[in-house]
Amino acid sequence: MKTVEVLGMGVGNGRLCPSYEEILQKADVLAGGKRLLDRATPSHAQQIVIESPLERVLEQVRGAVQAGKRVVVLADGDPGFFGIGQLLVKGLGREHVRIHPNVTVLQAAASRLGISWQDIKAVSLHGRQDMSPLFRALAFFDRVAIYTDPENTPCRIASAMIRRRVDTFEMHVFENLGLEDERTGRYTLAQAEDTDFSPLNFLLLQRMSHPEILPHVGMDDDCYIHEQGQITKKEVRAAGIAALRIHPRHVLWDLGAGSGSVAIEASLLARRGRVYAVEKRVERVEQIRENIRRTGCYHVEAVHGEMPDCLFDLPEPDRIFMGGGAGKNDKVLMEAARRLRPGGRIVLHLVLVGSLQRAVDFFAGAGWSIAVSLVSAARGKDLGQDLRLEALNPVFIVSAGKPGGE
Repeated sequence: MKTVEVLGMGVGNGRLCPSYEEILQKADVLAGGKRLLDRATPSHAQQIVIESPLERVLEQVRGAVQAGKRVVVLADGDPGFFGIGQLLVKGLGREHVRIHPNVTVLQAAASRLGISWQDIKAVSLHGRQDMSPLFRALAFFDRVAIYTDPENTPCRIASAMIRRRVDTFEMHVFENLGLEDERTGRYTLAQAEDTDFSPLNFLLLQRMSHPEILPHVGMDDDCYIHEQGQITKKEVRAAGIAALRIHPRHVLWDLGAGSGSVAIEASLLARRGRVYAVEKRVERVEQIRENIRRTGCYHVEAVHGEMPDCLFDLPEPDRIFMGGGAGKNDKVLMEAARRLRPGGRIVLHLVLVGSLQRAVDFFAGAGWSIAVSLVSAARGKDLGQDLRLEALNPVFIVSAGKPGGE
């Protein structure tokens, strides 16, 4: 089986180095996007247009290679950076693919702004229906680069950010990089939402300010907008999050989220996963969204709806947190237990002994592992020239592990 040569074509219409030109001229088959195929010079080569579905393109390339033809694949920028390189390596085997690097669009864009690019978080929305990778990046990075496509345009991305109340970033749009009509512009999200851009574009989001509140686990209760007294107290919240044993890629549901305090702080640990704050009351959903904005935890998704019906469209979770109200609802608990992935954990906060007994009976009957603890905390209050301790309501923490998994 011959080796597939994957050429990084760089940015724009710049000249290729002589060794790349030599590989190109010897090709029997050329695969690439239409613009790159139009740029390539050998007219004798058979052409494969790279377009969705990519699995079909991979089969065409494999068939040409197995027929003994010299196949050259053309890639924008660098094939190994959000390019087709890894797809070919995975599909054909590392020993049958040779990747030839070049300048990426990200490098070119950073050079236009005169900034270094090693700390820029790159996200590809090409061919994606959801923008969760973007919002994860916005929560943790000051500069975020975005590879777009005809559906995920600068306008659509700006609109999505505005809906999620992102107010700490501005947008740089690079149009037709490396071509004669290249243009670079700096926009507020509102401006970008109302502007038409060239289909050939690349985005760089720059943080202009930090969130109003820098989030951490165990934040003071008054950092959150919430109904008076209706919030998981920070001492209990920290213990509950610890009991969840969150890993970076976990999907987490916070059911009956209230102000969203657990979801927001848990999201700092599930920084490469997804976090859903589910709440049925409209005013509390509004509080969740505002708390997300204030803390900059943009990857937390507020879900408004009645449980368990509103859970059906959510991805299966690795971890579930249930506050006192949700934990007392048998239908919600049953659906949560059913949807939880094998090896996952549910943590409940309960204040009533009867609710505790029902939860323990439920999990024991299902053969789950169970751990129960009681958190009883007190806070210091000034009393004249001295200090007294004021007790908080004790809370049972039930941590249940679903059988299965690794």
